[in-house]
Amino acid sequence: MQNTDENVLEGRNAVTEALKAGRTIDKVFLASGDTDTTLRRIAALAKKNGAVVTWCDRRKLDSLSATGAHQGVIAMAAARAYSTLDEILALAESRGEAPLVILCDEISDPHNLGAIMRTAECAGAHGVIIPKRRNAGLTPVVAKASAGAVEYLPIARVTNLTAAIQSLKDRGLWIYGTAADGAGDLYDTDLTGPCGIVIGSEGSGISRLVAEQCDFMIRIPLQGQINSLNASNAAAVMLYEALRQRRAKGR
Repeated sequence: MQNTDENVLEGRNAVTEALKAGRTIDKVFLASGDTDTTLRRIAALAKKNGAVVTWCDRRKLDSLSATGAHQGVIAMAAARAYSTLDEILALAESRGEAPLVILCDEISDPHNLGAIMRTAECAGAHGVIIPKRRNAGLTPVVAKASAGAVEYLPIARVTNLTAAIQSLKDRGLWIYGTAADGAGDLYDTDLTGPCGIVIGSEGSGISRLVAEQCDFMIRIPLQGQINSLNASNAAAVMLYEALRQRRAKGR
């Protein structure tokens, strides 16, 4: 199926100039097995600009192409520019609020990611942090699923999520992971202080390395027969419990 999205850039010159101009690029697909030095220069430039570079079969590129003349390279531009951890924390400071941040650990479904961003913005969170690898990026599909939340909510993309967590901890945030077998109950957990909430992937939950970085692993009470919530639903429950506690504390 051909892609006609205006955020898809095709051809060597188009992609190169977009990268040189500083446009925020999520991912660059390059034809594998091609020894052309131009493609390798594009790969190096894309990596320098923070884009994810994927070498793939030309049939993959053909399926993404709207023009049929991709010249071995297609880039996916981000729906908007990414923010930094500093900018997220600065937003909390400007509001006079304890930071409330959502960290996504391999949320690959763009609709789930968009829904998380929508809820985070509505609940007053100060930002969402996503990893570059194995996680949906700030694509037009995510932006649409967020119902416009990406226009107001800072989104940071980091190379290493565990390193980002450590950076947040160094700045005084407590990190709460969500897990069905978490030691603490959500409703017994104080979320009024500076905190980051980690939401794991739809299939396997929070990865081991990320879980080891969390200060607390907490569970959402489940009264029915199903033993887990959808990732975006879990984020909504966590965020609104944090909001409830913070509003109650402020009275």
